[in-house]
Amino acid sequence: MAILNAEAQTSAETPRLVVNIIIDQLRSDYLEAFTPLYGSEGFQKLLAEGKVYTQAEYPFHRPDRASAIASLMTGTSPYDHGIVAQQWLSRNTLQPIFCVDDSQQEGQHTTDRSSAKALSVSTITDELKVSTEGKALVYAIAPFRDAAILAAGHAADGAFWIDDETGEWAGSSYYGPYPTWAETYDLGIANRKRFNKTVWQPLNGLVGNFNYFPSGGQREPFKRKFTGDDKFHNYKTSALVNEEVNRFASHLLTNTEMGQDAVTDFLTLTYYAGNYQHKGVDICPIEQQDNYARLDSCLSDLISLTERKAGKGRVLYVLTSTGYTEEETADLSRYRIPTGTFNITRARLLLNMYLIAVYGQGQYVEAAMDNQIYLNHQLIEQRALNLAEVLDRSQDFLMQLEGVRDVYTSQRLNIGAGSPGIERLRRAYNTRCSGDILVQVAPGWHLVNETTHQDRLCRDSHLTFPLILYGCNIEKQKIFTPVTIDRLAPTLSQCLRIRAPNACDAAPL
Repeated sequence: MAILNAEAQTSAETPRLVVNIIIDQLRSDYLEAFTPLYGSEGFQKLLAEGKVYTQAEYPFHRPDRASAIASLMTGTSPYDHGIVAQQWLSRNTLQPIFCVDDSQQEGQHTTDRSSAKALSVSTITDELKVSTEGKALVYAIAPFRDAAILAAGHAADGAFWIDDETGEWAGSSYYGPYPTWAETYDLGIANRKRFNKTVWQPLNGLVGNFNYFPSGGQREPFKRKFTGDDKFHNYKTSALVNEEVNRFASHLLTNTEMGQDAVTDFLTLTYYAGNYQHKGVDICPIEQQDNYARLDSCLSDLISLTERKAGKGRVLYVLTSTGYTEEETADLSRYRIPTGTFNITRARLLLNMYLIAVYGQGQYVEAAMDNQIYLNHQLIEQRALNLAEVLDRSQDFLMQLEGVRDVYTSQRLNIGAGSPGIERLRRAYNTRCSGDILVQVAPGWHLVNETTHQDRLCRDSHLTFPLILYGCNIEKQKIFTPVTIDRLAPTLSQCLRIRAPNACDAAPL
């Protein structure tokens, strides 16, 4: 009896359901600023009763949504898991490729073909599947394709996102046949008709009257309709998309056995906390406030729903952010702040002309993507040139261009690994898909690429976001010591009594 009692107590410590909440663009200052707009069962409950790490950060340079979610799930950085960004340049075709594209798979309710094959290591959900011999149910739901696929990992039962072209919930044959329960969720023709009548306006009068941003006083309450060719894309940057994520999650929980047995199941939901159409808060301040107010309501509903399904105290909630990458739109020259334009396309052409002058005729520079330049390794090898010398010459040349703060070659990143400044850049680098040269553009300058039509204002400001653990007897506590987000996966692995992902060498929290 003593042995049986001990086994029962051990089993009770493992959650029936893990609800992993990833909020794209969530930032701590906004989360705290909009507290008067919240109820008591959403953000307030998690902050008051959970274990709150107030200063979470990514251990590598410039995370975006894809690289952030991949790092959350694998417990490591792009250097190991291979997802350096949403897009990178294919060395074979010299064309941008999307991080989850896979022509070998069939789209379900979408023309997009997707898989997690570019994710080169295991995720925590993969390890959960292995440890339970496939019995654990694993699903990921997100407005965005990359978020759904990367959160699901390789072995999930399904990944679902809203298609930009049709507005329907979509999936991939990579995870098997489209589930019957998902087919019954009516988000086809009926939903497209509903979209034509959908109007987004402030949740309540408090949202419309609340004024946090110092951009000129109170603004008129907004009223947004979703029409035209971009209506579904715009909808996915509105506060309403989080409510749609909740509706689909509710349908999943109602029609599956998630959280119903002793085997832990894993559900990842991605919400959006950025501004409408990625505009600055100086343009859409009330929309930003409304997004947080509605997010709070979504969290309250989600907690209530999952506790009813799996049992109060049997659900482990994790909440964190992808970091904040929304771009600034202000004209800095108007305020005499040093600024300018660094054109990576022209820099690539100038560098090639310089290398021609040194080594003779040839296309030594193949392409440029974001702030990275790709060299022609085949030509360099054919000419029997020393790659290290070519890189050094290229670095010295690019350093002379206006608007360049620093230049890092692949060789410099590898040699300088371990030094604090270079280590963050190296962790964001991957030999399979990153460029040979990384140009660090001066803060306040615009990085422009004429080929990809990119125009990004460079900024190094540090914005904090929280990491919150709640439920399953997690002790409430507020921790102000900074923590890196790669430690979440081994922490969850410890809670679930499974192995950490296979490239994760971070210590649990």
